[in-house]
Amino acid sequence: MPQLSLCLAALCLLAAPARGQVPADQTPLDQYLQKADDSYSWKIISEKTVGGVHLIVVDMISQTWRTAEEVDRPQWQHWLTLAIPEKVRSETGLLFIGGGANGRQPPAAPNERIMQISQATGTLVAELSMVPNQPLVFHQDGQRRTEDDLVGYTWDQYLRTGDPTWPARNPMVKSALRAMDTMTAVAAAPAGGEQTVNKFVVAGGSKRGWTTWLTGLDPRVVAIVPIVIDVVNAEPSMKHHFAAYGFWAPAVGDYVAHKIMERLDHPRLTDLYRLVDPYYYRHRLTMPKYILNAAGDQFFLPDSSQFYFDELQGEKYLRYVPNADHGLGGSDAQESLIAFYSTIVSGRPRPRFSWSEQADGAIRVVAEDAPGEVRLWQANNPEARDFRLETLGPKYTSSVLESEGDGVYIGRVAQPEQGWTAYFVELTYDVGAPVPLKLTTSVRVIPDVLPYQEKRPDLPTTISIVCEAESEEAAKKIVGSQAEIAQRLDVANFTASCFGKRCYFNWKPQDELERPVVMLTEYLKQQKCKSFQCQLESGAGTTGAKP
Repeated sequence: MPQLSLCLAALCLLAAPARGQVPADQTPLDQYLQKADDSYSWKIISEKTVGGVHLIVVDMISQTWRTAEEVDRPQWQHWLTLAIPEKVRSETGLLFIGGGANGRQPPAAPNERIMQISQATGTLVAELSMVPNQPLVFHQDGQRRTEDDLVGYTWDQYLRTGDPTWPARNPMVKSALRAMDTMTAVAAAPAGGEQTVNKFVVAGGSKRGWTTWLTGLDPRVVAIVPIVIDVVNAEPSMKHHFAAYGFWAPAVGDYVAHKIMERLDHPRLTDLYRLVDPYYYRHRLTMPKYILNAAGDQFFLPDSSQFYFDELQGEKYLRYVPNADHGLGGSDAQESLIAFYSTIVSGRPRPRFSWSEQADGAIRVVAEDAPGEVRLWQANNPEARDFRLETLGPKYTSSVLESEGDGVYIGRVAQPEQGWTAYFVELTYDVGAPVPLKLTTSVRVIPDVLPYQEKRPDLPTTISIVCEAESEEAAKKIVGSQAEIAQRLDVANFTASCFGKRCYFNWKPQDELERPVVMLTEYLKQQKCKSFQCQLESGAGTTGAKP
């Protein structure tokens, strides 16, 4: 895993197209980002100074996206909160891309995290909210769409029309570009101390992590931290998801509802990926990259980096956080982000190490810079190739690895007696920041077998609920009420079966996915069932059901 020096990174930046120019291999995304939009504006609505840091709240209009006939609120409005030291130590600032809903009162000030990072690094730190703007109602259909439902709707519109301005990623990225414009302008104004901030590290999670990747196309971005968006090179990654589980995880249910998964071979889906997937921009994303992922993510499999990491160009780092899901709650992921950011603004080099996967399954790490600690993390699922925190629980355990000499560390796990084992190596470094920097290898899973490799992922959707009854007799009684349950849910092709205490229910949804799932789950809880799992199936039948 070769590392670039800061000098090389700077040369790459100088070689990037100047702002206002479009690269020779421009895409419709480039064209949308470069298109002038007179609706961009900003104004300061509140400011105060706390602990030597000036806290500013800005009301920003980033753009106008689509027409009033197509969407109920074409103009995108955001709160941009900034923490600016009295004297910044660097011309580089940090932009967090955040979510949230429109129509609420402005924040009183930046949150505590923003202020703490600004104080610790002596730099301008800002958070952009309402990316995407939401909720939105499209085509007067009355549906207030947010998050993945909103994004999935725009993907469906692209598949239907071929109009490259439909994907919501376009305005999401443009809002981040306008936020950088605003950060520079506010810093240069009297309110910001008339200071220069013209380079940026950009970070964001989930859909904002995807947006972070593509914001990196702007030459002002000197480093990126995409968080919990382990789906770069989405086409093989999502097929891998299905081949491992045999169904679609509920986390991606909005894309199932918009029938994206039933159109995996649609030629326009490949075109869509070429428009918005960071994988197809990897030759332009050469700045330092710190990719923060959750080893128990409910959206993405932990070994998803195999589809993109080796092909990324420039300085690149991974961290998989053990026993954490998509929200990274209760983890130290934020500390690692701060440590990485501090190396960028201070000019300190990042640690150098590489790894390779051995024929016997071991992970061999070679550390040019000595880490403070090296650990092997592993988790076993005896039943399924599934390491989601919500299904497996916090099962990752670690052991300290000692050096084999010359900076070599070997992470090796035994072949599991049952099921699958996921494992990776974690290195902890002191980089001169208040908190350590943790880096990891990619995740390996053994045995290297996908149990549903031959199953078709694109059949019409059905839904399964799997649960455990109090006893075998209770399971038989519940399943015996199949006709009553089907009538209560008002769904088609409802089936119920049991094996021991395990109950399996499957049906074809009518209009919506969520309502019957909630109704059935509540009914089964009343019957004292537990250990629920929802599966979005391709075709009829419950994946994993015992005969």
